[in-house]
Amino acid sequence: MALYEHVFLARQDVSAQQVDGLLEQYKGVIEANGGKVGRTENWGLKSLTYRIKKNRKAHYVLMDIDAPAAAVHEMERQMRISEDVLRYMTIAVEKHEEGASAMMQKRDRDDRPGRGERGERGDRGDRGPREGGFNRGDRDDRPRRPREDRA
Repeated sequence: MALYEHVFLARQDVSAQQVDGLLEQYKGVIEANGGKVGRTENWGLKSLTYRIKKNRKAHYVLMDIDAPAAAVHEMERQMRISEDVLRYMTIAVEKHEEGASAMMQKRDRDDRPGRGERGERGDRGDRGPREGGFNRGDRDDRPRRPREDRA
């Protein structure tokens, strides 16, 4: 049997429970055809780079599959029929990755506190006001020009 990584995108208006139901449905197809599904990851609702079938967001799901090619073809056939699945991609791999995928590691890294936040430093910290730029103050040194009213 061959090893595959499979990612599919479900519509944005599908609930998380329905996404889990789709995942279980496709796992059942693989197992019924003599394969097995290893790791599964739900990456959640993410923005798409461009609209796909009038959707701006989608639920991303990853599956590690160990199955014959016929089982994967049957699963892909059912995904083509389903209106809830926007896109899917299956890639043959030499071996499955151990641990969390890069997307899950990125999510864990983003959840850590203090990342990207610099705290309260004020406008310029302890460096004082900025010299030059738009706020130079050179206009205050000149007397105002008398305004001519045109009637």
